[in-house]
Amino acid sequence: MSSTDTLTPSQTSTNAQVLDATTHANIHDKLARALGIKTAQVNAFVKLYDEGATVPFIARYRKEKTQNLDDAQLRALEKSLNYERDMATRRLKIIELLSTQGNLTDELQTRIDNATSKLELEDIYLPYRPRRRSAAAKARAAGLDIAAQAVLTQDVTPTDALANYQVQSSITDESGNEIEVDFSDIEKQLAGVQAIIVDEWTQALDLLDYLRSSFAKTASIVSSVASEEKREVGEKFKDYFEHSESLARLPNHRLLAMLRGRQENVLGLKIEGENAPFIEKIIKHFEIDAKAPTERQEFLTEAASSLWKDKWRPHIEHRLLTEKRLTAEAAAIDVFANNLQHLLMSAPAGRKVILGVDPGIRHGVKMAIVDAQGHVMLDGEDKPVIATVYPFAPDNKMTEAKVVIDELLSTYNVDLVAIGNGTASRETDAMIKEILAANDVLKAKAVIVNESGASVYSASELATDELGNLDVSVRGAVSIARRLQDPLSELVKVDPKAIGVGQYQHDVNQAQLADSLDKVTQDSVNAVGVDVNTASPAILAHIAGLNKNVAQQIVTYRKEHGAFDSRESLKNVPRLGAKTFEQAAGFLRIHDGSNPLDATGVHPESYALVDNLLAQTGKALPEVIGNDGVLNSIDTTALAANDENVSVKAILDELAKPARDPRPEFKTANFREDVNSIKDLSEGMTLEGVVTNVTAFGCFIDVGVHQDGLVHISQMANDFVADPMNRVKPGDIVSVRVISIDEKRGRIGFSMKPEAEKSARPAAKPATANVTNNDEDTSRPRSNRPAGDKRPSKPKRQPSSSNNSDSRSKAPRAEKAEAPSKMGTFGALLQEAGVTKVKK
Repeated sequence: MSSTDTLTPSQTSTNAQVLDATTHANIHDKLARALGIKTAQVNAFVKLYDEGATVPFIARYRKEKTQNLDDAQLRALEKSLNYERDMATRRLKIIELLSTQGNLTDELQTRIDNATSKLELEDIYLPYRPRRRSAAAKARAAGLDIAAQAVLTQDVTPTDALANYQVQSSITDESGNEIEVDFSDIEKQLAGVQAIIVDEWTQALDLLDYLRSSFAKTASIVSSVASEEKREVGEKFKDYFEHSESLARLPNHRLLAMLRGRQENVLGLKIEGENAPFIEKIIKHFEIDAKAPTERQEFLTEAASSLWKDKWRPHIEHRLLTEKRLTAEAAAIDVFANNLQHLLMSAPAGRKVILGVDPGIRHGVKMAIVDAQGHVMLDGEDKPVIATVYPFAPDNKMTEAKVVIDELLSTYNVDLVAIGNGTASRETDAMIKEILAANDVLKAKAVIVNESGASVYSASELATDELGNLDVSVRGAVSIARRLQDPLSELVKVDPKAIGVGQYQHDVNQAQLADSLDKVTQDSVNAVGVDVNTASPAILAHIAGLNKNVAQQIVTYRKEHGAFDSRESLKNVPRLGAKTFEQAAGFLRIHDGSNPLDATGVHPESYALVDNLLAQTGKALPEVIGNDGVLNSIDTTALAANDENVSVKAILDELAKPARDPRPEFKTANFREDVNSIKDLSEGMTLEGVVTNVTAFGCFIDVGVHQDGLVHISQMANDFVADPMNRVKPGDIVSVRVISIDEKRGRIGFSMKPEAEKSARPAAKPATANVTNNDEDTSRPRSNRPAGDKRPSKPKRQPSSSNNSDSRSKAPRAEKAEAPSKMGTFGALLQEAGVTKVKK
């Protein structure tokens, strides 16, 4: 459920209503088998879900009902449930349509029942889809079906079968509408007969299945430059200007790169493969070689060729490419969602006074101080504590800048300095460290913060509401400070696609991407919980049961009536009804309120149970919270028997560690002070860095030189790495070794392998990082995602001019093309990593 939908039935509730009990039961059994859980667990989830319960609420407060399904399992169940309901609804519609047409057979019914995807369902129905203006439909309307059946069933020549055909003066379709067709001569009549035969043969779905699977094994995808003038403007796709490889073994990220090239009109794509073996299979299936006389056999052979080349092959190519694209998009969305989750759940610095610094050169270094609650500090005259200094060229006012910064740090007792990682980041970092080193009184520590999307937030409507009294240029500094203080609370204010932790985020299905990212954000926010008296509307909107409107109502009510004293008082907020309160209350925290339980993750529905627990101890709640000794002495036997929603143990765990934060402990990477740009790097140098992005082919590391380096998947560990996401996540602090530098193009290659591995494969230099990403805010020079992962292929070949070539297309063998031992050049490894030139 999207967090923008408050307590409404699921998106497929309408579909669910038209399905009978048996269909629902079958779906639930299927989901249980697929996910490895019990049918009873599925039934419990579905009941809660259809009643309007959100996944975070079910995961946290209805554990007993679902037998402890966690949020990841529930999200998978939610996704599969909605898909299967959509499938079941479409099945019913197709069965109804086929029944109305009189075409439903037991064989078709079985195929429809066994279909596993929406694409497969539509394939089954395709031959029966009404096409009133198709060539076959026109020929039937003209009365040519009799001749067509004669050619199929009798030993007659096609011409003899048409001997008694009378050209009609007017032809109408099934609806009585007149059709303008011309079957006046024998050639047009023969073409009409052939169209009817081909159309009838398209119903041989078993044959189509066989041909599709056979073609898929041998087909190649071929890309070429769309035109000569596109060579220069489309240079980032140059590895695909003459490229061919097996469609079956094509990696997801390479397909997305090719599709992007086609979308930008730089590349042309086509599928190459044989025709002859598949036409022969059709001829054999319909026993055409046994037909007589010769003229009839030749006519039917021509129809078999037409069936393959004009009907089935184009359809098969489209379906294969569509299936590959959907798989690739799903994988890209998963990459983005996983990266976003780790970024949102990265460690907060906590309630610290922070100086936010947005570095710059010509436009100066913008600064703002936020207090422990994230509010912009005010000076003695109630003016925001902000400043802009110009320490770098062309102004070169370094001395003045140091004086201003030293005064800010001293006056406001700053704990941390958050420095954005954009232009002049390391220069600013070095300057501030000099200030700190020169003044022993200062206790602040400088931290580099990923500022991706900060400029997007600065110009947003939300930033105007929050920081309307500040210039847009200074708002970025505030956002950078808040990101260090609490990444989750600040990052939810930015469109996830502007944060830049995904692959091809603008190329995938945007509705599915938005839905996936929204659910990740919702799960992250609810896992942490929010302080209802300080939370912004942006983060409140992601609380289970709330939406943007209700979140704004909470903030408005808070401004008008003051801080909430209890969760119970939330019921006074307009549009926050009983069901919404049930879903949201447990995730909304109220500190220093009238009831200490309101600051915990204990749901108000369990407060009476806590009172019973307290009665056993004879102690007040403040004495029990956090007291393991007292909590462990409580006899829960009788209470547990009456608990239906969340176990007594879960409540005791919450009381032992109230409102515990699941995020990791705050740590910062120690960038080497003598390394500030790519010029300072040398091969063999060991550095500490931060993982900024994880992709299917490796991960990108920020070591403080303005552009990230690539650790290719082959350099991540000594053992085989199937998925980089199983090894690292954004925000991780890792140690890397520099193994290649291309200063001219701004590319850096890192290894996470131990030093002993350095000479293990001397023939192959590792890929270095591309720092170009069309998906990010191009106003920032820093970017670390590739436009495509393009691995080297066999020597280039000239693609066939015909998409229906009868000669076998020789796709390069993936295992040879991708084996590291065969990539003995720097350029080949760059291709494998999918790197392109650096944007200046």
